[in-house]
Amino acid sequence: MAIQVFKNTEEQNLAAAQLFADAAKESVAKSGKFNVALTGGSSPEKFYKLLAAAPFKEQVEWEKVSIYWGDERWVPLDDAKSNAKMAEETLLSHVPIPAEQIHFMWAADIEPEHYAAKYEQLLKNNLGPEGSFDLILLGMGDDGHTASLFPGEAVLGEKDKWVDAYFLAPQDMYRITLTAPLINKAKKIAFVLYGEKKIHALKEVLEGEYNPTKYPSQLIKPVNGELVFLVDEVAASGLANK
Repeated sequence: MAIQVFKNTEEQNLAAAQLFADAAKESVAKSGKFNVALTGGSSPEKFYKLLAAAPFKEQVEWEKVSIYWGDERWVPLDDAKSNAKMAEETLLSHVPIPAEQIHFMWAADIEPEHYAAKYEQLLKNNLGPEGSFDLILLGMGDDGHTASLFPGEAVLGEKDKWVDAYFLAPQDMYRITLTAPLINKAKKIAFVLYGEKKIHALKEVLEGEYNPTKYPSQLIKPVNGELVFLVDEVAASGLANK
């Protein structure tokens, strides 16, 4: 695991964009394709915009990129709460990724649990039985959750499913998410987070007692891949080791 601390969010976003571009270049060189799972929330918006413009846009062979999501709110793609809508507006509509290589985590006229099973089959078809993403981008909530792995929820104990959907009562909505076992198969996992509200969660996740039921981000431990945290000085200010 590596923790990279940046003076400000501008430097952090540049590093995140470069990490994405480098991972894409490496994956395309090895396999001819790049399978990446995007994250939602507010943290990635600025570095998605960086990726959509020079010089990063020209560093990625977008026609060889396949886009997935780490999780999604079960809302239509044009809903303001949709992770896909944010990614579409900041990145996907500005780069030449073939439409059939963008795999939204939502569909109309289907129950979320059924769609989770379909999405899992899609991943098995596209990623193979090993299920290894080239890169998974993650955020971290103020409560230590990541993707839609929220404190106290049954999904935290999932061992077999790659994708799960469930009703998150505190938010009064369904969520669909990659599970921790699948995330941990990735070749590279990058958390991107910043700001004062992340100080406590980051410290507990990285240096606190192991309690993933309370701090689900502790479940993220790659089997063979790399784990990196890209954080600003403010978020990292509570860490003893940084």
